[in-house]
Amino acid sequence: MTSLETSEATEDSGPGGYAAARLLLLQEKERPGPPRRAALARLTDDWLAGLFAAAAPPRGTALVAVGGYGRGELSPRSDLDLLLLHDGTADKAAVAALADRIWYPVWDLGLALDHSVRTPAEARATAGEDLKVHLGLLDARPLAGDHGLVAALRTPVLADWRNQAPRRLPELDALCRERAERMGELQYLLEPDLKEARGGLRDAQVLRAVAASWLADAPREGLDTARRRLLDARDALHLATGRATDRLALQEQDAVAAELGLLDADTLLREVYEAARTISYATDVTWREVNRVLKARSARPRLRALLSRSGAAKPPVERTPLAEGVVEMDGEAVLARGARPERDPVLPLRAAAAAAQSALPISLHAVRRLAAVAKPLPVPWPAEAREELVTLLGAGEATVPVWEALEAEGLITLLLPDWERVRCRPQRNPVHTWTVDRHLVETAVRASSLTRRVGRPDLLLVAALLHDIGKGWPGDHSVAGETIARDLAARIGFDRTDTHVIATVVRHHLLLVETATRRDLDDPATVQSVATAVGTLGTLELLHALTEADALATGPAAWSSWRASLVADLVKRVAGVLAGEPLPDPEAAAPSAEQERLAIEALRTGEPVLALRTEPAGAEADGPGPAGAEPEGPEPVGVELLIALPDQPGVLPAAAGVLALHRLTVRAADLRAVDLPVGLGSGSVLVLDWRVAAEYGSLPEAARLRADLVRALDGSLDIPARLAEREAAYPRRRGLTAPPPRVTVAAADSRLATVIEVRAQDAPGLLHRIGRALEGAAVRVRSAHVSTLGANAVDTLYVTRPDGSLLPDEEAIDLARTLEEALR
Repeated sequence: MTSLETSEATEDSGPGGYAAARLLLLQEKERPGPPRRAALARLTDDWLAGLFAAAAPPRGTALVAVGGYGRGELSPRSDLDLLLLHDGTADKAAVAALADRIWYPVWDLGLALDHSVRTPAEARATAGEDLKVHLGLLDARPLAGDHGLVAALRTPVLADWRNQAPRRLPELDALCRERAERMGELQYLLEPDLKEARGGLRDAQVLRAVAASWLADAPREGLDTARRRLLDARDALHLATGRATDRLALQEQDAVAAELGLLDADTLLREVYEAARTISYATDVTWREVNRVLKARSARPRLRALLSRSGAAKPPVERTPLAEGVVEMDGEAVLARGARPERDPVLPLRAAAAAAQSALPISLHAVRRLAAVAKPLPVPWPAEAREELVTLLGAGEATVPVWEALEAEGLITLLLPDWERVRCRPQRNPVHTWTVDRHLVETAVRASSLTRRVGRPDLLLVAALLHDIGKGWPGDHSVAGETIARDLAARIGFDRTDTHVIATVVRHHLLLVETATRRDLDDPATVQSVATAVGTLGTLELLHALTEADALATGPAAWSSWRASLVADLVKRVAGVLAGEPLPDPEAAAPSAEQERLAIEALRTGEPVLALRTEPAGAEADGPGPAGAEPEGPEPVGVELLIALPDQPGVLPAAAGVLALHRLTVRAADLRAVDLPVGLGSGSVLVLDWRVAAEYGSLPEAARLRADLVRALDGSLDIPARLAEREAAYPRRRGLTAPPPRVTVAAADSRLATVIEVRAQDAPGLLHRIGRALEGAAVRVRSAHVSTLGANAVDTLYVTRPDGSLLPDEEAIDLARTLEEALR
């Protein structure tokens, strides 16, 4: 919009003229970002000034923009933060009438308004009581009326802020910490709040406020760019949604990316994460400096009194050695006076390792000096550099802030060039808590607590750091990661044997958990295939620890005592094979005592028999459970449901349907035919071993489940109709459309059954629908293995023909297609 067009559009100071001009401005494509925000602020300034003038304001009044509007940061749907200031001499009714003539036109346009009417003294007093008001007034900007009145407010408000900084800044720090705890960290959230999450626009405003106190200042490099990126993203979000929202929801991200001219939603998130990381790091450094200054100020009067009484000179600053070239000073790891980073290429890793081992932050000055003058490490790295990297990774939680400090100044990419591809890379699976790079560091942190379980802790920690490094490349990230890990391990200085082990562990880092949760462990082909891939007991040991660390670092849905017990069982069997022990014959496997008891009862009565047991977390684990203390309360997978009944058609869909009707989520399932030993009974009995959790509320009684199962099997309970009624009663929530189901014939080399793998969106009744399709295809289910991770389900089915033989290839492919169609 040209200045002439703006002038013409705003000739009328009423809502209509402003609304038309505003709409024209927001429809422009040539002026996005800061120019558009500034133009929108000017347009709004002129309109509000016109409203103020048209209202015949009494003397001693002024209209003031505060907060974001005061800074001129108006996004398309931003609130208008306004203060009507008066000196107290005008009639109260006249001031109230003036306020109404300004506020109501704003409301008539549907704009959000945060407003107040105060004298300078009242505004100053309110600021003294309300920290948020004080922050808003720091950005006060006059729009119309008595500018001298505004200056009379701004000057004392700013002076109060500086004078009260020792009291107000700790209060602000606590407020920021509470908000971060509540809203999360923007740089890791899949659907972040651009304003309130840690590292967002609110924190950028806080950094400005801290700088205004003159007590400390934030690192300025990249800060303005980061803030501008977040503001641009918020502008695009407002335009794409037409709503005043700061939450970058999944379903809006492609439209926001398009509005910004970016390639896709992943590119958008990566830019947002980069910006948030810059602000978060600046926030950490700034608050550290604030606390250091406040601590020094509080100690200074006492120190001055002591020195005056003793006549002693000012004591030198204490510097405690941490490592060669690294000392502790004022609670930070800093470079020693004699350190020569330009001659010591290992110093960056040595300083980082010393800081992490001492649980200290590494100072901003030290990191910047190292980034500026340190020489690249020779390739391969010397042994000391490799050892310092392992020490850094083994420091536990203290590794994270030190690693982030190195990343902020580009040192990690200098050490590990392939890191750039995973830096700030989003993970589209909501099961993941972190971005790819932070997940890798978090996995190393988790692995550091498991190093006593392995013979080579150094290989475990490095493999943990690199296990998902292939996610920066197209294709299977495990395959790509093997090649990258091999190159990086050699670069770091590992010999050929160790490099091969690291590459193997990276290649197969998902093998144990996927096999344990999706395959029949009683099938010799399952155990043999893992043994062949792993190769040695030492590699198996590393893989077991990495599996647990990776899952714990992924998120709460990725690990449980049930998964731990399955993985431990698989590891025990594979270790036996690698040690030369023969595999047991699955056909000769005896049922457990509980299964045998239920099977006998089912044969005797000819009806289903159920047992529902709640067990403490980790009670059944065959090996070590998750690191650390036992979780509080039972895990959502700690309920075992055993069902035994005479072999008959329709068991799987009936049982799965009954569980769905009772709102029980199936976490894991195993279904197999049991032949009782001679003398205990005759006939085949199906035993279903389920792990279930209630969606909400308490578990149903076993008697109710049994009664409904009997009705489902005799046809008197119409499960499909009941499930359809429930689905119709609850409309689907708005969100991303789930990808279509995919059914494949797995190359499992099983001699017992054909293996079908179903990948689909998890939903109530999914296993019931699968069971119905299998019954319609006239195949027998030998065993079923359910794995649910977040919104995704992977169900593996071991099926045969009715006579127990494997399905020919063509029949297996046809069955997969039939299942896929049935689930669409």
